[in-house]
Amino acid sequence: LHLVALNFPLFGDMRADFQCFRQAQLAGLTSTYRAFLSSHLQDLAAVVRKTDRHHLPIVNLQGETLFSNWESIFDGNGGQFNIHVPIYSFDGRNVMTDSSWPQKVIWHGSTANGIRLVSNYCEAWHTADMGAMGQASPLNTGKLLDQKVYSCNNRFIVLCIENSFVSDPK
Repeated sequence: LHLVALNFPLFGDMRADFQCFRQAQLAGLTSTYRAFLSSHLQDLAAVVRKTDRHHLPIVNLQGETLFSNWESIFDGNGGQFNIHVPIYSFDGRNVMTDSSWPQKVIWHGSTANGIRLVSNYCEAWHTADMGAMGQASPLNTGKLLDQKVYSCNNRFIVLCIENSFVSDPK
């Protein structure tokens, strides 16, 4: 399953699932992509289809392994990953080094176990208000689910996850 960043950072008010869907389509990817965010309807840990959570690795756009599987992100260690494996945007840029993302922080709105934090997810990702808060993670920590709180008026990286594996019919 591919973990890919949107092509630009977003404030706390976002239509992230739609952006993930649209940018994946524009990049020629045929699978369904969902935002790597807890929402008012679903915990982050439940975004990937149950049948694909245990046996498929989580890889970047180049196929390099970030996690052994989806479940390993939510084992309580904050989604520890190798910071030397790049995370790419849908248009192929490395979010860790590209200046289009000046703040190397990702929104997630979750606990370290992928459960939604209703007090820290920018009012279900519907506000960029300076007084509202969202849970996010600085990527330099090597964790996708580090537990830091930021104002929703920040423009951060939004990740998208291929939420179900579709084998190539060819």
